[in-house]
Order: sequence, then structure tokens, then C-alpha cells
Amino acid sequence: MLRHLFLPVTLGDLALANRIVMAPMTRNRAEPDGTPGALMVEHYAQRADAGLIVAEGTWPTAVGQAYCRQPGIATARHVEGWRRVTDAVHARGGCMVLQIMHGGRIGCHHIKPAGVETVAPSAIRAAGEVFTDSAGMQAYDEPRALSTDEVRAVVREHARAALNAREAGFDGVELHGTSGYLSMQFLASGSNRRDDEFGGSAANRARFAFECLQAMANAIGPGRVGLRMRPGNPYNDIQDDEPMASSAELMRQAATLGLAYLHVMRAPPELGFDAFALAREHFGPRLILNDSFDGASAEEALEEGHGAAVSFARHFIGNPDLVRRLRDGIGLALFDRRTLYTPGPAGYTDYPSA
Repeated sequence: MLRHLFLPVTLGDLALANRIVMAPMTRNRAEPDGTPGALMVEHYAQRADAGLIVAEGTWPTAVGQAYCRQPGIATARHVEGWRRVTDAVHARGGCMVLQIMHGGRIGCHHIKPAGVETVAPSAIRAAGEVFTDSAGMQAYDEPRALSTDEVRAVVREHARAALNAREAGFDGVELHGTSGYLSMQFLASGSNRRDDEFGGSAANRARFAFECLQAMANAIGPGRVGLRMRPGNPYNDIQDDEPMASSAELMRQAATLGLAYLHVMRAPPELGFDAFALAREHFGPRLILNDSFDGASAEEALEEGHGAAVSFARHFIGNPDLVRRLRDGIGLALFDRRTLYTPGPAGYTDYPSA
């Protein structure tokens, strides 16, 4: 019996009806300018039974856009579009936060508006390519290193994004601190070669993410702010000499802010350490656990006190009624990988409920 999954829990100022969280998933269904449309309203409303929905990574300014058809939270039109989403989720009794994601060096001029540059902690191009609607697969841009004053300006942009999210009706925000995007680019020694207060030691490399969290907390209250991390995540060409120590440093700094939660993914198995244990030691018990859980393993993790809630990603794609399926013991449907990032309703809003 999955008892713990269905107990309510409060994380900071966020009241969750159950401990089943929908993890953020890039799905590339926004309009070309980043405005959420009717498809996104339907998609999220279908899944509003989750105790908490963490909406997909959303850029705070056009400089931070990483992907085609990725939503933004920078303009009045973005706010209006997201308001329709949050209204639909709230109408079904749901709770929803927005993940703020600055792509940093994971960017391409074929995706961003004309004249919008790509920036990073250091002028080090990320290996790899990205799909663009206009030119197919393209290499990531060579980024320009941010000046110290520009770093502080980006921190302020995160605070503005948090305020815009609240205006759009979100219950809070989550800083994307993994997967090779800007916060992790600052944290990792391989992509951060700075010699100012945002580079060098682990404490300095964690400073950018900490100051973003602090600014967002000051803007909307710490109990409405979360952080997502995957210690040692190599995705998007991230290399770090000491991933465990770097992650622990950011966790310790974040713990001083009184945040709602830390959303933590398992570390890559080859690194040989337990990211959940690391998070409990350095952040505390308000953890949302993620990565490869099913109902039984999620229940076990909660029963054993490893975290306060568990998030699901892939299971929420093919199962809009995942909460009911877990509660009633109904088998889970598979999802179609071919339609993860394609435009239109196929593989997005057309998965049936049981």
C-alpha cells in the first residue's frame, strides 16, 4: 500500500495535497516567442492531481534561451500565457512552481532573436550540437564571458523572473541548478575559469547560484523558492574536478536561506556517492527526490525518511492520471520518445487516462 505518497506535506509556503511531484520536463510546445499557448494549458491541467507541478525550464531573458519553442517569463505576453496555465491547474486544486533556467553557453544564434548573444562564466564553448527549427542541428555558440557587473545583473534578472512568475500565478519558483545550464556552469571547475569572486574556490563558484536564490527569496519569500541539483551531472559537457565537494558547498550555502526545498537527483553511479545522503547532510530534510522511481520505490524512500516527496518525469508523460493510477494500482502506460520535443498535440496532450 502506497500510504506515505498520499500524505499531505508542507514545504516552506507550499502546501502539497500529496507527495507525488511532477518533475520539470522540456517539451518545446511554446509559441516561437516563448509564450505558452492552449496546448500547454491542457497539458498541465491534465496533470494537476500532482501534489506539486514543477513547470519546465523557462528563460528569464532571451539571452538565456537554450532551445526552440522553450517558454519564457520575460514579457507581459509570457506572463499572460502562463497565467492561463496556472489558472487551469489551480482550478483543479493543484499547486505549481516555475523552474527558472538560464541556458548560459547552451545557446545558439539560430534559436535566439537576432542580435541576442550567448554568455557564460568563461569563454569556453560547450561541445555538442542543438536542434534549431531554422537550420537543423547546429553547434553551440562560442560564449562571451560575463563581466563581474554583468553577473550581478543576471542575478537581478532572476529576481525579476521570480516576480513575473508570481504575477503569472505560480505558487513559487525553482532555480535550475543542474544539466549544464548557467548555474552549473558557474559551479563546475571545468566551465568556470574566473578569477573574481565568482570563480576559483568551490565557495566562490557556488556564489552565483546562491546569489540568484537569495535574490529570488528576497523578491517573493524564501518559502516559495526551491533549487534543483544533480551532483556530478556531466550533461551538456560539464566537467568538475570535485563534483561532490562543489555540490556540498552549494547545498550548505542554500541551506542558510530557509528555502522551500531542494529537488535532488541521484548522482551518476560511476561517481560512487549517494546524492540523497549528501543533500540530507548539507541541506536538511526538505528534499524532493528524483530519478528512476516507481510507486513502490518512492513509497519506500519516503517511509525510510530519505526525503519529503518524490518527483516523477517520464511516468507523467504517458500517464496524465499518474496519481490515480498509483493510488488504485493501475498499470502505467509507456510514452513515445519520438514525440518528446515535436510541436503539436501528439505525444503531449493525447495520452489517455485509464
